[in-house]
Amino acid sequence: MTDDRTARVLRSIAPYLAEWASFQAGYHGLPGLQLAVGLRGEVLVDLAWGTADVETGEKLTSDHLFRIASHSKTFTGVLVMQLVERGELRLDDPVGTHVPELDGTPAAAVTVRELLGHQGGIIRDSSDGDFWQHGKPFLDRDELIECVRTEGVVLAPNEHFKYTNIGYSLLGLVIENVTGRTYDDVARAGIVEPLGLTRTGTELDPARAAEYAAGHTARLAHDDARRVVPHVDTRAMAPATGWYSTARELVRYGTAHVLGDTTLLSDASKRLMQREESRVVVRGTERGRYGVGLEVGVVGDRRLVGHSGGYPGHITRTWIDPADGLVVSALTNAVDGTATPLANGVITLIDLALAAADEVARLAGTDGALEPVPADAPVGRFANLWGVSDVVDLGGILHVVNPRAASPADQAVRLVVRDGDLVQEAVDGFGTVGEPVQVERAADGAVTAVRLGAMRSWPVEEYRRRTAG
Repeated sequence: MTDDRTARVLRSIAPYLAEWASFQAGYHGLPGLQLAVGLRGEVLVDLAWGTADVETGEKLTSDHLFRIASHSKTFTGVLVMQLVERGELRLDDPVGTHVPELDGTPAAAVTVRELLGHQGGIIRDSSDGDFWQHGKPFLDRDELIECVRTEGVVLAPNEHFKYTNIGYSLLGLVIENVTGRTYDDVARAGIVEPLGLTRTGTELDPARAAEYAAGHTARLAHDDARRVVPHVDTRAMAPATGWYSTARELVRYGTAHVLGDTTLLSDASKRLMQREESRVVVRGTERGRYGVGLEVGVVGDRRLVGHSGGYPGHITRTWIDPADGLVVSALTNAVDGTATPLANGVITLIDLALAAADEVARLAGTDGALEPVPADAPVGRFANLWGVSDVVDLGGILHVVNPRAASPADQAVRLVVRDGDLVQEAVDGFGTVGEPVQVERAADGAVTAVRLGAMRSWPVEEYRRRTAG
């Protein structure tokens, strides 16, 4: 598919992507959601849904700041690669070369690359990680050094993939010692300023306290009330987990990881970061993949890079397709936020639409050409006793989508025109495939009900009215 057609399709479905994500957020009882979708720098979706703070009722906006936690590792990876490109650091340097306080400890021999790829065997969060639930402050520099000196190496380097916040915090010290500047200063000069970011930074900024979306506790049971979780400084652990941003600015940052964009790094450095270093498999089940400072993932046929983030009160996810320039960022402000399923679901809807558009274009001018979506098609959201269905044009073909499904493309059903009538596509299926769609209308032509098979469904508000009381 050409870049122009991809952009046209994404622009056409952008309102539905926001609508689907909003429904998902509400269905799962999230306090708030920011979602941004971009294609090679063009922001197509910039959604803010819900509340920034359940205690005050403050409405969430696209400008609210989220703590993006382990997204911070990607920024730290970029800063390391910038030093490598300038010849100030080598990936094979032992960390002890740049952090002399580690001399004489097993950690001193672990390389920069092993830290970036979580292959150094370093302890994850120290033996007392209660800072993750605000039981104590995050580690300061002296505490970090002491942790690495006394309990740092748990496994032999390259024995296992072992995710570590302590290891990435150590990389922050490497950056500071190599440059002679603070981590924050290096990050501002190397990333924030070149990208023109105004709502992104390395650590909690007290001067902007009113701009942060509140974090919230998880619900252990469905009727639990959520409580606000205060933001705290992550101190020496900022390179692993301290950054803040917005979904919109993460799209800008993600675009800098797309091949061909050399704002932050050369393509050679980006390929190194994006190459799969580790495939995490536990007793035969794959749990994830990792590169050099980036998670590597697959959604459908897309090979993606990016990162998730889990900060006390915020769960976040950004995926980047470095080949075609798609970036999706979902930020939620609750410990049980569904950021990854939301981002994945948006990507599957995008690919469903792109596949449909490809088919429409491929068959155009042939005997098998698909008839265009009727101008009076019953597009909208409908409900009955059994649930909710969206009828939506995705890529020039009508689809019935279950907005409650985490992976909506898996259950989507096509509606096609056959002999002038709208019918469900005749394919294998347990549902009402091949059967006609019956549409009921008011005198002004407005759709009052549809039968997507045997059962009648009504516009959602009408269904609620009919079943009230």
